[in-house]
Amino acid sequence: MNCLVIDDEPLATELISSYIERVDWLHLAKCCSNAVEALTYLHSTPADLLFLDIQMPKITGIDLIKSLPVKTKVIFTTAYRDYAIEAFDLDVVDYLLKPITFERFFKAISKVYGFKEPAFQSGAEYKLLHDFNESYIYLRAEREMVKVFLKDILYIESLRDYVRVKTVNGQIISYNKISYLEQKLPETKFKRVHRSFIVPLDQIVTFTPQSIKVSEFTIPIGRNYKNETLKALTKHDIMQS
Repeated sequence: MNCLVIDDEPLATELISSYIERVDWLHLAKCCSNAVEALTYLHSTPADLLFLDIQMPKITGIDLIKSLPVKTKVIFTTAYRDYAIEAFDLDVVDYLLKPITFERFFKAISKVYGFKEPAFQSGAEYKLLHDFNESYIYLRAEREMVKVFLKDILYIESLRDYVRVKTVNGQIISYNKISYLEQKLPETKFKRVHRSFIVPLDQIVTFTPQSIKVSEFTIPIGRNYKNETLKALTKHDIMQS
């Protein structure tokens, strides 16, 4: 994603620029010290995301949004709380108050990431209902999107803000919350059995009240997930038979 940093404070510009450089799917296209310079640039070169200060000379950040040639995603970076309501009325992605930590910055761009990378390709959810063997999901791994067929997944493990997706062909580490994938995967085929694990019901070899075996892997059943998991496993076994 091509990013534009617009701020009249050099230290603030340097900080946001350094944060952008730490994220492999963001690219710093340009830094502008005022809104006029930014608007001139944007009329000839589109950007995907603006990191925009509000209080600037000549034109404020809010006025800049209203003057944009095309609708662009914006994250405000400001020292003032007073404009928050007006900012969100303009449909900005987030409103960051200075001083901005990397953790807060990353939370903001994660919202943009969600907008840019839907879990399923167009039509995939329809396929889930009709042909599970052809259904797939795209996951970002390093700098590329990897196509993963749902039938090949052995388990999904939470690594805090990332997930490990173990498949018959290897594994993928992707920036994703396990709760997000839980919502997107078909509930008739996948079950969250632990706060850190999702398993495909068709891949289960054996299970006990404490654990599940998928291929050669033993997955624990969480105490808070036990009743629902055993109920789902019993129902699935009946349906299969």
